[in-house]
Parts: sequence; C-alpha cells; structure tokens
Amino acid sequence: MSATPDNAVQPITLTGTGGIDRGARHRLDEAWLGAAWSHPSTRVFVVSGGQALIEERADGRTELVLMPSFDAPLTEAHRYYLGSDADGVRYFALQKDALPGRMDAVARPAGLREAAGLLSDRDNELLVHAVALENWQRLHRFCSRCGERTVIAAAGHVRRCPACGAEHYPRTDPAVIMLVLDEEDRALLGRQVHWPKGRFSTLAGFVEPGESIEQAVVREVAEEVGVEVVDVAYVASQPWPFPSSLMLGFVARAASADVRVDGEEIEEARWFSREDLRAAMESGEVLPPSGVSIASRLIERWYGKPLATPGW
Repeated sequence: MSATPDNAVQPITLTGTGGIDRGARHRLDEAWLGAAWSHPSTRVFVVSGGQALIEERADGRTELVLMPSFDAPLTEAHRYYLGSDADGVRYFALQKDALPGRMDAVARPAGLREAAGLLSDRDNELLVHAVALENWQRLHRFCSRCGERTVIAAAGHVRRCPACGAEHYPRTDPAVIMLVLDEEDRALLGRQVHWPKGRFSTLAGFVEPGESIEQAVVREVAEEVGVEVVDVAYVASQPWPFPSSLMLGFVARAASADVRVDGEEIEEARWFSREDLRAAMESGEVLPPSGVSIASRLIERWYGKPLATPGW
C-alpha cells in the first residue's frame, strides 16, 4: 500500500473532549446529588425527543440553553446527573415530554445532527450524554427479566426492577466503520440504498454476538461489497446515540479489488483516488458524509485535508 500524506496519521478529534468529569462516584449518593442540584452555580438543560434548546450568541458562538436549577422545570424521576467541569460547575439534564417554550427570540430546538457542528466541545459532550440516556430511558421502561415496570436510579444511569431486583444499564451497541484502501491507495466508498443520490461514505455494520471487532470489519466488508480485507487497524471511536451506537473506526487493506455489492444495504460502491474524489465532489457527482461523523474524519485522514461537507 502506498504511503499516505503526513497529515493523514494525525489522531481524529471527536466528541467526548469537553473536559467533563462524569462523576460516576456520586450517582448513588442522594445527599450529594441533592446538594449539587441546589448549588447556585449548577446548570441544567431540558432534553426531549433527542433535542435541546440552543441559541446563537451575539459573538457568533452557539450554545446550549443552560439555566440555574431553581429556574428548571419540576421533575424528580427524570433528572440525570451528567458531571462537572474544571471550574466545579455541575450539570444536569431533565427529560421532559416537550421542550419548554422558547426562552427568547433566538433560542430554538436542535438535535445532535445539527448541533454537533455548532456547539463547543463541552456542550457537545453534555448533549451526547443526555440524548443517549434519554433514548435508553424511553425504550427500556420494563424489566426484561420479569416484565415489571422499572424505576430510575443512579442519577439516570440505572433502572431497577422492584419485583425481581434486576438492575438494567444503558445499552450501547458496538458498530464498526471502516475505510478500505487498495494497493494503489484508493479508497472504497459506498452508497446505501436509502441515501440521497450521490451520497458516498465508508462502509459500516454492527458487531455480532461472539465476534471480535476485527472479525466484524472483515465480515461486513465481505458481505456488503464482496471484498476481502486484511491488516485491520483501529483508529478512533465516536459515540453515536441514534439511538445507542458506539462507532469504532478502522482502516483496512483490500486483498482483492473486485467489488460485488449486496444490493440490499449497499447499492453502489466505487474505488476513488484522491484526484477522483476531489473531481467528483467539485462536480457534485459525489456528496461526502457530514463533517460531524467519524466517517468524514476517516476519509479526511486519507484524503489529507477537510472535505467540503454539506448539511444533513
């Protein structure tokens, strides 16, 4: 395989770098949580249906709408402790059936797909954590062992069954996402059947029971495009709560070049040189993935510079 550009070996920066201490040690300490909630520096935001309120500031920044706890809507059961920052500010998310009315002329609701490209690292980290908890809470209200309705514990990070005593924890589904390169250092990109015309990205798929993540990379590439891969190397990960995935990013070398798409998940797959991809993006023939996704970062790592990515 040809050598990639020097800047292609730089680490990928993704969500989770906002300096938040999640404070798992405090989640079972109700006295501590009560004091943290009542502290005047504590800040709270509401999450509903995967969205929160954001606002554009006069200085050009976009921020989560945070409020002191004494201004927050009343809720006890669905109050989730997210952690604290380096200044000791504690953060909570409140899960509600609907977001509060707009607090001013500029605050508006937004989901992660939009907000992740606008917010600071700190706000992104808080929002990813809150949305992941909300998704899990909404979908796992009953005990999978006995069917009884469960109750929230550990500041939103556990559900307990009062009937059989089982404890249930937030679900995270591991998924592999990989950039496949051939001997000519071309990248293999595919288009899923339900994507807009021209949208191409890396291949991806879920890890199956009893399978290593490296095995999942080999299997998924073979299933989706009929290409055998070797030299599977881990690069970086990204939380992806849509609704509960953790994307594990890899690069792999193709041992075969013939592409045979499965026609079910992948409708089209093509090998691209850097010049091929540049020309296809400039002409509008190819639409790359969103800049907030690990797929975009894996491609950029090979491509050598940022992609001109459209919105979602």
